[in-house]
Amino acid sequence: MLMRTDPFRDLDRLTEAVWGTRARPAAMPMTAYREDGSFVVHLDLPGVSVDSIDLTVEQNVLTVHAERKPPAGDSAERVVDERGYGVFSRQLFLGETLDTDRLSANYGAGVLTLTIPIAERAKPRRVEISAGETGRKEINA
Repeated sequence: MLMRTDPFRDLDRLTEAVWGTRARPAAMPMTAYREDGSFVVHLDLPGVSVDSIDLTVEQNVLTVHAERKPPAGDSAERVVDERGYGVFSRQLFLGETLDTDRLSANYGAGVLTLTIPIAERAKPRRVEISAGETGRKEINA
């Protein structure tokens, strides 16, 4: 369904094990699950304007770009600033069993929800087997 690749994941795990802290914050935390014939992905993008989100699908790669701008101008004196700003990007490698032509996206309350239907060719179906002149029998394929 969804293939996750992150070249820095092993390095982050090693850093966490040695120092006990996260090496880098997840810029776009994600939850993905399968439900009712679709694959659903939620990406957290708090403080991001819907106009700054860009989704593209090429082959079976879905790319999400988003930009979060700081609320204060450059002349403001920041006392505490723990939130990340700038352009964030994440790629999801989608399996062949998903119908990317019917992908839908919805953004609300800081969460981008992607719904990708499972392709009809990937759903279980019944196959009829002929047994010569003795009759026919159906089994699940």
